[in-house]
Amino acid sequence: MSAVQPALTMRGDSRVRRRRIVNRLAESAATIAALAAVAVLGIVIFSVAKRAGGELSWGFLTEDLPTFGQTGGGIAPLIVGSGILVGIATAIALPLGVLTALFLSEFAPRRLSAAIQLTIDLMNGLPSVIIGIFAFGLLVYGHTQSAYAGGFALSIVMLPLIARSTQEVLRLVPRSQREGALALGVSRWRIVVGIVLPSALGGILTGTVLAIARAAGETAPLLFTTSIFVNQLTTDPRHAMPNIPVQIFIWSESADPEDHKRAWASALVLIVFVLLTSLLARLALARTRRKLSR
Repeated sequence: MSAVQPALTMRGDSRVRRRRIVNRLAESAATIAALAAVAVLGIVIFSVAKRAGGELSWGFLTEDLPTFGQTGGGIAPLIVGSGILVGIATAIALPLGVLTALFLSEFAPRRLSAAIQLTIDLMNGLPSVIIGIFAFGLLVYGHTQSAYAGGFALSIVMLPLIARSTQEVLRLVPRSQREGALALGVSRWRIVVGIVLPSALGGILTGTVLAIARAAGETAPLLFTTSIFVNQLTTDPRHAMPNIPVQIFIWSESADPEDHKRAWASALVLIVFVLLTSLLARLALARTRRKLSR
């Protein structure tokens, strides 16, 4: 006679089913939260576009600022001024952010690295109005507003973003490349300049583009540093310079309905710029990660 095989039982059936139910609930909650975030963004873009669609035109992007009560006009001085401000900020924040990330990733002792990392994280969460007050007390109080002061304030906003994104990309560079170069007798600084930086260049540029998109929409620092300007195209950074965020705030506080339309149209231009730069940065970062993973 053949032995009767006992029935196969699984004691964990109830627990497995409970875990599957909890897992599905967690996945559903995460999906709903993600869809809600996308829906909020879509509602914001749709509401701004609905109010600004009739005002946007080629002339609006290329003409000078209008005076109070005047119809027409454009935001060409604002676009140029915002570009100069962001350019000054990038010239300050990019080298400092990259060098900070290189020091933390390649040279800093562990204790010093932890302290600097904490400082960068605190700067990243610092309210922009505090940055504006700091720049005002340092560069504007007792002097006059200028594009230099505005660019300096925006550079403080950009610095931790560039440093953090550069750190993340530097971690993706294979350690075997560093070890191979060290085995050949190459000095540390030559390894950083010749191997690490070229490999991470795409990610560094991606982080810089994201920081530019963030700084381009900041209003509070510019209110304290470059908000008293003439309604003309100017390129002298020693004086206050027209810019999109501050002008949106000014038009939104105006009693003229035409100014409200211009504010919505300017807001749409700013949103489109931020969305496009963020999208391009994400695509470039994904390409860099694929390249480094190979």
